[in-house]
Amino acid sequence: MELFDTATVLARVLTTGVVMSIEKSDRELPGLERLLTKQTGRTRAVLVNSRTAAIHAALAGQGIGHGDTVAVPEPDAATGRFLDWLGVSVADRGPAAYDYVSLDSANADRAAELTRTSTAPALVVDLTGLGFGPAAAVLTDDDRVWARAERLKIFGAYDLRTMWTQEEADASLVPGVQFNYRLSPLVAACVRMALTQAARPATPTGARS
Repeated sequence: MELFDTATVLARVLTTGVVMSIEKSDRELPGLERLLTKQTGRTRAVLVNSRTAAIHAALAGQGIGHGDTVAVPEPDAATGRFLDWLGVSVADRGPAAYDYVSLDSANADRAAELTRTSTAPALVVDLTGLGFGPAAAVLTDDDRVWARAERLKIFGAYDLRTMWTQEEADASLVPGVQFNYRLSPLVAACVRMALTQAARPATPTGARS
């Protein structure tokens, strides 16, 4: 994305005064969620601030945690260390708990193609490679997976609707450990612009011979 485009997006977000993901009037996070669900064919999206946060949310959303064993895609050393920290063991075989796609400037135009074949209960999409800081998403068709993953990213105690009243909506969703995995609206806005521009057909330039 051109520097002018980035500056325009940042100015738009900063002008609104909404820079926190917990603010009710934020439009950037819902906008990116809609774009990702459209591109992937999944019905629900959870935006988080890192790849490991997305992996954690994908697992926690399925009730997978300490003491469990799961199969995961592309179990590199970094993922292995994180899963070990969570107390989750990696199985040699079996259906994967989540599918994984990493998007960057070279393949962002193929986001829909790369993600639509996902069949696991959750799809982890790493958006960090687009160049706007750590960012990722968990996509799913399961409302329960979505609700648990959403709860995990905002300290666990309340969802975005009930945190203002401090009235617990569903105690069964509360995770044992609280995390702050929220994605900034500033980053969400830039990521959405990058994905939108990548999906547009290239405009021919120059004279035809």
